[in-house]
Amino acid sequence: MMPQELKEMSDQIKCCPVDNTFRLVGKKFTIHILRNMIILNQTRFNQFLESVEGINPKTLSIRLREMEKSGLIKRQVYAQTPIKIEYTVTDKGKELKSIIMQMAAFSMKHCSSDVFKDGKPRTLEQVFGKSKKTF
Repeated sequence: MMPQELKEMSDQIKCCPVDNTFRLVGKKFTIHILRNMIILNQTRFNQFLESVEGINPKTLSIRLREMEKSGLIKRQVYAQTPIKIEYTVTDKGKELKSIIMQMAAFSMKHCSSDVFKDGKPRTLEQVFGKSKKTF
């Protein structure tokens, strides 16, 4: 793009698109819940509570409500005893899969000593298999 085209485009931007995405997923634990839904196919409150390190029930409940309000997930209540509630990722939420996987790939390559016990770098395919690589 030419400098004038860049100026015209920036005049159309209301806020930074990166900041806007970060507002959706940047609160503590939000990206972890999405990760578990997308990669581990988790759908239940107790699954998240057990697998997201450091989260408490109140915070989990708040994050799930925020994610539902922003359209990243959908909440389904089943009328049975005891009541059953499942959360699923919406199409909007699924579009974050590539971002989550890129974040994982970055850390596995550049921060391997923090990520892996043996400190050796790995690829997405080595950790998740080929099926998780496809975005």
